[in-house]
Amino acid sequence: MRGGTIAVVGGSIAGCAVATAAARAGAGEVVVLERTRGRLQDRGVGLCVHDERAAELGASGALPAGIAAHRLERRRWVVRDDAHAAGGRVTWEQPFPFHSYHWGLLWQGLRESVPDSVVYRQGAAVAGVAECGATGVGGGATGVEVRLAGGSVERYDLVVGADGYRSVVRAALCPDSRPRYAGYVCWRGNLDAARLAGLGSLADSAPETVTTVCFPGGSCVIYRIPGPDGPRLNWVLYAAPPRDGQLRRGDPTSFPPGGLTPELAGHLAALLDREFPPYWGRALALTDPADTFVQPIYDVETARVAAGRLLLAGDAASVVRPHNTSGAAKALQDATALADGWRRGASFEELLRGYEETRGAAGRELVALARRLGRAQVERTPAWAGMDGDAMASWWRGQLGEASGIGGRAMTP
Repeated sequence: MRGGTIAVVGGSIAGCAVATAAARAGAGEVVVLERTRGRLQDRGVGLCVHDERAAELGASGALPAGIAAHRLERRRWVVRDDAHAAGGRVTWEQPFPFHSYHWGLLWQGLRESVPDSVVYRQGAAVAGVAECGATGVGGGATGVEVRLAGGSVERYDLVVGADGYRSVVRAALCPDSRPRYAGYVCWRGNLDAARLAGLGSLADSAPETVTTVCFPGGSCVIYRIPGPDGPRLNWVLYAAPPRDGQLRRGDPTSFPPGGLTPELAGHLAALLDREFPPYWGRALALTDPADTFVQPIYDVETARVAAGRLLLAGDAASVVRPHNTSGAAKALQDATALADGWRRGASFEELLRGYEETRGAAGRELVALARRLGRAQVERTPAWAGMDGDAMASWWRGQLGEASGIGGRAMTP
């Protein structure tokens, strides 16, 4: 494999991590093909990485040091109770050992860590990939042809799909593994945390606290993230879509930042007013339209993540509902596994076989856990208001099953 050529389809978090890992492990030529031409660092959504995963990934070099992060310590589950405080009534509090990130700042740190030897091409949209068959003894693939949207074709020894939930590479490797709509959506937004000062103080609240607002048919996770210009409040609200047809039920598409229709904006405002504790309803209403958007929730469980000369990483390998808070960590773990396999392997066949054995099972476990979390927290919500701490803790353990917690699992036992 020494001197081999690799194309990484997709240049966001997973793509940058994979490109760096492959180049450092000894690949001869690494080319990143990123379809967008714009500034990826402008994406402002928040994400979290479990402290144990961050330590593991920092030690492996997959998570560069110095990227801005905000420490989180505990999570409070609250319900609206008009006889209680404006911030809602706390039904349960649990440890939450995570650090939060700004997507754009995390991507920028990963992008700056990509070695100079890697060729990073923006505006290179990939239309399809096809393995090249062997002509010698033994059969098997000898390379991959990558067809670009402009019609040109390039050939590589290995192609890594890091191209997200609608992956072109996954379509070639696992044509039957397609995104499946979960039946609900998430509303996302973030705002300058300084704007909260106008709402007055909130008792028992601190920057290291995650608040989860619970209501019939949904929940909303609210936490601080670092931003390019200071701390921001990030929120993710899960609920069924409006019934007015704004979001098609079969295969709905996103409404990007600033793209909400007046009907969708009105639906969100009514939801905040009806279901949220007054403080949190007013806080989220401060979000600018340009920072508010809607994403349908999908998941994908792939039958395989590596075979021949094709390999999948990040959301291309498995799409996990965000409830599990594991997406970024899982993408960086995929990159780490690729680098480890490259250093140990004597052939591409050995590399891909080992990657499939480790990362395929890990992805399927995360998908299954996130489905359980989604059912419990959105699709079949309990009677939140009538639950105490003991009932909440039991409910939580029922979602986890055999998993020790959320945030992903360690790469090694």
